[in-house]
Amino acid sequence: MYGFFALLVHGLIYSVVMGAVFRTRHSTGLGVFFCLLGTMHFLETYLAATFFIELPFGLISPGSTVMFTGKLAFFLLLYIKEDAEVMRQPIYGLLAGNVLMIALGLILRLYGQTANLPGYNPDFNFVDQMGLLMVVGSLLLFIDLIALVIIYERLGRSIARTVPIRMFISLALVLSFDQFFFYLGLHFLAGVPPSAFYGGWIAKTAAAAFFSLVMTVYLRFFERQPLPARARSAVDVFDRLTYRHRYERLVERVGRDALTGLLDRGQLDAKGTAMLQAASRSNASLSLMMIDIDHFKSVNDSHGHVVGDGVIRTIAETIAAAKGEGAELFRYGGEEFALLCPLTLPDAVASAERIRAAVADSRHPELERAMTVSIGIAAFPAHARSFWQLIEKADAALYQAKAAGRNRISPALPS
Repeated sequence: MYGFFALLVHGLIYSVVMGAVFRTRHSTGLGVFFCLLGTMHFLETYLAATFFIELPFGLISPGSTVMFTGKLAFFLLLYIKEDAEVMRQPIYGLLAGNVLMIALGLILRLYGQTANLPGYNPDFNFVDQMGLLMVVGSLLLFIDLIALVIIYERLGRSIARTVPIRMFISLALVLSFDQFFFYLGLHFLAGVPPSAFYGGWIAKTAAAAFFSLVMTVYLRFFERQPLPARARSAVDVFDRLTYRHRYERLVERVGRDALTGLLDRGQLDAKGTAMLQAASRSNASLSLMMIDIDHFKSVNDSHGHVVGDGVIRTIAETIAAAKGEGAELFRYGGEEFALLCPLTLPDAVASAERIRAAVADSRHPELERAMTVSIGIAAFPAHARSFWQLIEKADAALYQAKAAGRNRISPALPS
């Protein structure tokens, strides 16, 4: 009974201290947390090879059961709250440090004139044994974490909202794999008996449940912001989820309007020309709507630009929701939008009417009145043969709609 209690206290203290240091990462930096992981790595490996508690189901080491399972759990937390690039940094440090320890030990072993001090003679066999175990452990850790992320993300496709279950299944599967291979190393290097394998597997599964609960409590009460929703591939996971993932996000942001998130004027020029050429090759239709918010200047003048920005965002979202499948929406500039849609002129007029009505029905709590839009429409090939002509015709039609009283639709005049 005392053995169970000792392991429980060990796990609670480990969780509290590691969690507290991780919680302060935004003020003290992740370096403190990484140093703590490195310090615990040596003690964890040492205890896993030398210190065992005898329980009814086998020999249990706090280093292997509590500290290693806890380390995996906190690495998973690091992945969830930061990203895979941050997650893998301490692994490289641990592996490099362990190799360096063996190398330095070998160099010092060549020096045969060490001073003899009673009780303080160096034990290089111990250094070699621990160094080799730590290198093997670091390599296994790297494999474990790749598997951990893959399993965690794969489970997210079916049980995305049940984070505790995802954590437990991920940890339990990876720990089962690790227990087998790490035990082989302990058995051949340190002569650890088979009962340590079975007992360790049972204890690690229980520890996986314990730390999954700890991580859930931590996320629930200490880091309440929602977890990012990520759909990720299992192929080359660390590459896809770090440098490439960040690069893809950067590329996605380029060519988008910062206020609304819509494609910008430069994207309109590029996509519009390509869409018109594709329509020409396939004898299809392409319509362009130029959409302008009516009396928008009065909103900025009377309520300020913050409210005005909110109005632009709301109207952009309303248009995007009503634009129909296959249409591309752009922020043309200021309070003006452009909408490219693969529709004939009559269908584009019907679509524009839905958009106009949706904007008129939208609500703006900061304003005393509804907001409306005027829309000018030009179509290829009815009104123009090039994309620049299409813009000119749609813009002229927009001017007609505004001159006619606003909150209305105006198709371009026939060429």
